[in-house]
Amino acid sequence: MEKPFRKILVIKMRFHGDMLLTTPVISTLKQNYPDAEIDVLLYHETMPILSVNPEIHALYGIKNKKAKTTEKIANIFHLISTLRANKYDLIVNMTDQWIVSLLVRLLKAPVRISQDYSHRQSPFWRNSFTHLAALNGANVVESNLSVLAPLGLKSYVTHTTMSYNPDSWTRVRDALNSAGVDERYVVIQPTARQLFKCWNNEKFSQVIDALHDRGYEVVVTSGPGAEDLACVEAIVKGCKTAPVTALAGKLTFPELAALIDHAELFIGVDSAPGHIAAAVDTPLVCLFGATDHIFWRPWSTNMIQFWAGDYRPMPSREHRDRNEMYLSVIPAEDVIAAVDTLLGAPKAASTEGNT
Repeated sequence: MEKPFRKILVIKMRFHGDMLLTTPVISTLKQNYPDAEIDVLLYHETMPILSVNPEIHALYGIKNKKAKTTEKIANIFHLISTLRANKYDLIVNMTDQWIVSLLVRLLKAPVRISQDYSHRQSPFWRNSFTHLAALNGANVVESNLSVLAPLGLKSYVTHTTMSYNPDSWTRVRDALNSAGVDERYVVIQPTARQLFKCWNNEKFSQVIDALHDRGYEVVVTSGPGAEDLACVEAIVKGCKTAPVTALAGKLTFPELAALIDHAELFIGVDSAPGHIAAAVDTPLVCLFGATDHIFWRPWSTNMIQFWAGDYRPMPSREHRDRNEMYLSVIPAEDVIAAVDTLLGAPKAASTEGNT
């Protein structure tokens, strides 16, 4: 399909980490159509994670379930009016919400591509698009890129991108200086949206103590919610030496990216910050529970991943208990060994004269 597309709309309505995993699609479109303006339609609350991406022309946020009904209706009508005026010649859809089929019909782009979802096979959905692309790939990044197959592109960008401006790093570095953190620090984000993705607080405390023993500062980050901050406080109470928590709950996504980008190592669970670490190519240790650890793993070659399924059988998705901490079977000692692998031998193991 040889077309000089100039106005492209990418649609993806998922959570923060999912949005970061769409960046190879955006980069591939920009590489093949360098003169095109690429806009993204996404959930309003996930806009910050893509807010500094230089390949995106504009972000359009759709109100999620938390908004009032009147706000959601007003938002939809405003978006339809704005997006119609943009006169897109290509729409690339990677979301399965039913409203997308109606939206793309109203936008009337000549080329409308969607991933072919098995649960969206109604004539109305299928006929809303000019092309349906089979989902292929062992990882979500590969699956996302498969939507572009109908375009017949010769080259693809396969790395994820997390962007931040220099002033984000300046603000973070100033905060680190105020907290007494030097250049050799490790970032740990222990929190996730749901319990089944979390690890034991006391095990994070053990890992933090091991890092301090090895001469590293530890910066613990989290979201701003009360539960996240309570988790951080509980971890600190279990540590022999408290990590730095001054930035917990206070960073924007670009600032978090700057912090992780300059870290020696990132440690976290199945959540967006792990994908940020992969995007900025910081070595990482990630812990997965009753999740598809292959499909959803961070897109990195500089990583050690732990999956609870290697320690005990994991339930299928339909039998998953979201209130069970599946990661609890992963020993702290194994994670500490992975830290030593990625950072090098601990100081205690060094020969005399090289300490």
